[in-house]
Amino acid sequence: MATIRLPYVDRFKDRHGTWRYYFRRAGKRVPLPGRPGEASFMGAYQLACASFGATKVSTSVAANSVDAVAVAYYRSPNFLSLNKSTQTTYRREIERWRVKSGSKAITRLERRHIKEQMTERFEAGGPEAANNLLRIIRILCGYAVELDLRRDNPALGIKKFRMRGDGFVAWSEDDIAKYLKRWPAGSRERLALVLLLYTGQRRGDVIRMGRQHVSGDAIRVTQAKTGAQLAIPMHSELKTVLETLPKDGLTFLTTQYGKPFKDSASFGNQFREWCDKAGLPKRSAHGLRKSAAVRLVEAGCTTKEVQAITGHASLREVERYTKAAEQVKLARSAIARLSESN
Repeated sequence: MATIRLPYVDRFKDRHGTWRYYFRRAGKRVPLPGRPGEASFMGAYQLACASFGATKVSTSVAANSVDAVAVAYYRSPNFLSLNKSTQTTYRREIERWRVKSGSKAITRLERRHIKEQMTERFEAGGPEAANNLLRIIRILCGYAVELDLRRDNPALGIKKFRMRGDGFVAWSEDDIAKYLKRWPAGSRERLALVLLLYTGQRRGDVIRMGRQHVSGDAIRVTQAKTGAQLAIPMHSELKTVLETLPKDGLTFLTTQYGKPFKDSASFGNQFREWCDKAGLPKRSAHGLRKSAAVRLVEAGCTTKEVQAITGHASLREVERYTKAAEQVKLARSAIARLSESN
């Protein structure tokens, strides 16, 4: 394990005898996972240093290692300019790679090494896990090029694994009915589904919604991922549900303790538990975003109209969500035309 001098770090033993570490600076305290020298600890520590403007840490980590490039990337404008949810996603994947490859020289990384690691990740977690690994290797190798540690990015040109299906499963009308039957009117569980289904937004945007975002007959959303600003007219079902909620809450959705959800991951885990209890173990919050788009297509909306609700950055993304529903709609129209011509 690397020997590292760590200014701004406090530690104490909890009641179980386990050491807990915190980054303390400017009157603020940030918890640090694991122990000094571990990949997760160092990543969180370097990010805290960058966030609070602390001085650069002196370490014995090899300058050309994956660890060193990851630490430099966490402090760079490339990373710090990303929104918080994207930072969290990238860090999670980078830290997973560092566990196995952190001490290795990024200067010696070749295409064959990346393909081997992708295959391992595929066997362990499927195509999405392998493709996530490729994405963060591309990012770090690209940053290594910026640092003049490499002349090329060996991850460029490597093909992703083909996904099974098209990602998250859209909820069917039967799924929605089954969930609503399990969770009665007035429950948090039912409120969550109604917000997701009738706004078509990502879970991270839905958990931030509150009365302060209601303007007239619409909910105004600034999407965390894209920055897109939307005004979404409220469906009558959504409006009816929101009118029954207390007027003093910061957010419509809360935890069992009445507090806003900390982040999209904690809400996602909670919602999955609610799905399990409703007998829908393979359904997710994101699947309702896809269902919202499908419902709009089936109601006769154009791709641009769907995009105006979901806020997708491109029409191609919307078409990927609504491909099956659009096919059915066009097929029915074609057969109707054929019948009329006979």
